[in-house]
Amino acid sequence: MKTRLFTSLGIVIVLAIAFILKYFVSSYFFDAIILLVACVASYEASKLFSKMGKFNSKIISTIFPCFLMLVLLLCLAYNASIGIVYTIVIMVATMLLFFIITFLISLANFKNTTVEIKAWKLDKSYNLAKYSFFKALNTTLVFIYPAFLLLFMTIINHFEDLSNTFAVLTESNGIVSIFVLLMAFLIPIFTDTFAYLTGGLIGGKKLAPKISPNKTISGAVDGLLWCVLLSVVVMCIFNSIPACAGILAEAGINIWRIVIISFIGSILCQLGDLCESYLKRSAGVKDSGAIFPGHGGMLDRFDSYIFLMPYLFVAFSILFAIM
Repeated sequence: MKTRLFTSLGIVIVLAIAFILKYFVSSYFFDAIILLVACVASYEASKLFSKMGKFNSKIISTIFPCFLMLVLLLCLAYNASIGIVYTIVIMVATMLLFFIITFLISLANFKNTTVEIKAWKLDKSYNLAKYSFFKALNTTLVFIYPAFLLLFMTIINHFEDLSNTFAVLTESNGIVSIFVLLMAFLIPIFTDTFAYLTGGLIGGKKLAPKISPNKTISGAVDGLLWCVLLSVVVMCIFNSIPACAGILAEAGINIWRIVIISFIGSILCQLGDLCESYLKRSAGVKDSGAIFPGHGGMLDRFDSYIFLMPYLFVAFSILFAIM
């Protein structure tokens, strides 16, 4: 328990420093943290997939977020001429390009690929081309989960750069992106913390015993309710600062909308947690890694964020578009 607590405290301190640097220096400091998370989580996901029998390229899986981040930042820099929709299309095209690259590398490196086929003890139908295709396909699954989904956090981090798309963000002075990014981190923290505490104290009927035996329905419900309540508290704190209140109101962010967003967001956090638990159970491992003492791997720590990030991007984008 102490180890878990100290690790959590360390993570919070790093995030607090990143928020300070984002506001007073540059948003790119946060991008660096997001990229680190995506690379390590992708490596861990690649290992899980391999243990599940889904052969893939660990090297390409691990470095792919670097290329996707570069493409994303270039698109955001030229958002005035590209637009956010085309940015996402280009990100998807980048994944397709790397699918082809992975396939061709596997084909070209036929000696090592032949050794891999024998090592996996696959049936005779797996010739060089078929193995290379499925290896590229499985690697692309890692591109999507977690890299592509996590990197929506980068778009959230640069919401102000999308003022050409969302006119309400023109004079926000970075407040909107800080608020949305803060909510992106706090929704999983609120949900996970109170689900963990309530589940441990009250117990009760299991939420998904075959996937994650420790999770309870009482913990899930309590995590959801506390997440909504504390999200409203955060909103009230921002509203207590006159400059922030005006900017958030102009962007269409109010308490009732935060209630809805945090409610759905909390559910998605728990689904993300269950999804990773399913992968670990299928792979026959307890944790995805050991980078965080008491918490496990990067994927264990950020599994709740994977489905949440694209949702928050879409939810707030719709909100900004209708204002």
